[in-house]
Amino acid sequence: MTDDLWIRNFHPAPEAPTRLVCLPHAGGSASFYFPVSRALSPDIEVLAVQYPGRQDRRSEPVITEVGVLADHVVEQLGEAGDDDRPLALFGHSMGALVAFEVARRLQARAAAPSALIVSGRRAPHLQREANVHKRSDDGLVAELKALSGTDADLLGDEEILRMILPAIRGDYQAVETYRITPGPALTCPVLALVGDSDPRVDIEGVGGWEEHTDAEFERKVLPGGHFYLVHEQEAVLSAIRTRVTPRPVAV
Repeated sequence: MTDDLWIRNFHPAPEAPTRLVCLPHAGGSASFYFPVSRALSPDIEVLAVQYPGRQDRRSEPVITEVGVLADHVVEQLGEAGDDDRPLALFGHSMGALVAFEVARRLQARAAAPSALIVSGRRAPHLQREANVHKRSDDGLVAELKALSGTDADLLGDEEILRMILPAIRGDYQAVETYRITPGPALTCPVLALVGDSDPRVDIEGVGGWEEHTDAEFERKVLPGGHFYLVHEQEAVLSAIRTRVTPRPVAV
């Protein structure tokens, strides 16, 4: 069994032919993927990752390295080693980097995922210098407002801000200090999703993910900004189903 501190299964679907592990954005939590889990069940079993430092794990230290987060996720998935169903990965923004590193680690263990779906993130070798995590609290809040990923009412509530800013700052540190290490290309297909008006992620940079797989690559551009997937949920769900649903074997 996986540790339910790390892996949340909102809608168990043991009969589903495939599983999808979802990794949140900076400051995000497993609950962000509750609607995805509800919509895909029972055809796809969704496992949502809960990082330390937020919600019911708020008392735990925030992990500020993408690789360490990936190590923990792989360890937890390994606890469910008796489940041989195909496993796909989905990550948005910071979660895309974590998902990529999880995929690399699984492949190194001869347990490559069936697919990697990355969202709202340029390719890992196109990392840009940034120091948002070193800004003041006001500067960090300004970045969140620019991305429109957090409800404006929450950003105006000082008590709530004090609770969520440490996790957001730590997550930004993880992203901004991440540097890809050399390694083999993935053997699984990669689907890269992006909003056409994302203020931080250019469409060309998203196309760079093609360099990280020896299998099929597809880039899909949808209407919206950094959190396009909230408003384009049906299109995202359709893309997930198409990519991760096992295909009939030709005879």
